[in-house]
Amino acid sequence: MAEGSGRCAAAAVVVDEEVRGVLERIVSSTKAQVRQVLRARIVLAAADGVGNAAIARRLAVSVHTVRKWRGRFAGLGLAGLKDAARSGRPRRYDDLVRVAVVAAATSAPPVPAATWTHVSIAAQVAGTVFAPISASQVGRILADLDLKPHKVRGWLTRRDTPDFWERVKDICELYRNPPTGAIVLSIDEKTAIQARERRYPSQHVRPGRAARHEFEYRRHGTASIVAALEVTTGQTLIETIERNNAATFTAFLDRLDRLLPRDKEIHVVLDNGSSRTAKHTKEWLAAHQRWHIHWTPPHASWLNQVVRHESRLRRADSPKEDRLMSKV
Repeated sequence: MAEGSGRCAAAAVVVDEEVRGVLERIVSSTKAQVRQVLRARIVLAAADGVGNAAIARRLAVSVHTVRKWRGRFAGLGLAGLKDAARSGRPRRYDDLVRVAVVAAATSAPPVPAATWTHVSIAAQVAGTVFAPISASQVGRILADLDLKPHKVRGWLTRRDTPDFWERVKDICELYRNPPTGAIVLSIDEKTAIQARERRYPSQHVRPGRAARHEFEYRRHGTASIVAALEVTTGQTLIETIERNNAATFTAFLDRLDRLLPRDKEIHVVLDNGSSRTAKHTKEWLAAHQRWHIHWTPPHASWLNQVVRHESRLRRADSPKEDRLMSKV
C-alpha cells in the first residue's frame, strides 16, 4: 500500500531500448491484434511515467485494465502481455478423432464428390473410428489447423531450363530499354473466348445503391484471336482467327511485316506455343532477317505483356465478337 493513501502503488515499469522497439512495432503494425496494440500502448505510457488514471483516460479503458497489464508486464516482461492459458472444457474428442479428420481432409473425396464438405468429413470419420462428430466440430478442428479442403487452387510447376533466368533477364531488359529505332512487339493468341452478352442492360450506381449487373446472359459461341501489342506505345492490333496453327500465325506476321516501316528492326516476345515453334513458323522467321525473337521460358508466358491485355478482354462484360473488337 502507498503510505497514507490507502491505494495500491502502481507497478514500476522499466523498458530497455530493445523491448521498447518491440512494443513500438506492435503499436504501428497494421496486422497486430487490437488487444495486443492496447497492451503495448499501456506499457509504453507506463514506461514514460504516466499514471494509471491518465493512461485509462487516454486509451478509454478502465483503471483496472491498465493496472492489470502494467502489473503483468512488470512481473513477466513481454510474455506477460500474452493471454493467460485457460483451462476450459476438457476436449471431447481424442487425438484419434482429430487425426481421422485430418486424414479425410487431406485425401481425395469419394466419387462423385469433387471436394470435401464438413458434413462428408464427419460421416467419413464416424465410419472410420466409430465416433460420431458434428460438422461444426469438424470445422473447428480444420480451422485450428488452417486446413481448407473446400478450396482448390491451380498451379503449374515451373520448368527450370538451364537458361530460364537468362531469358527472363533478356525480356525484362527489352521492356525497360528498347533498342533505339526498333519496334518491340508482344504477340500471342487466345482461343475459345466465350462471346457472352447480358440479357438486360446494366444499371449505373446511384446514391445509396451499388451498380447492378444482370446475372442472366446470352451465349454467342466463342471467338479466337491473335494479338500484337506494341510495347512502347500500347497500340494493339487484334484479329479473329478460325484456326490456331502455324499457317494462321505466319499470315498474321505477314500482315504486320507489311504494315510496319521497312527500315525498322522488329523485336518480338513470343511464348513456346505450337504455332510459334512449328517448322513452318521457324522458316518464316529465318526468311525475315529484321525479325528478332525473344522466347519466354517454358511455363512463363506471363512474361509476355499482351497476355495481360487478352485477360482483360476475356473478363469484359460483353465479349461478343463484334463488341470485343471495339474494346481494343
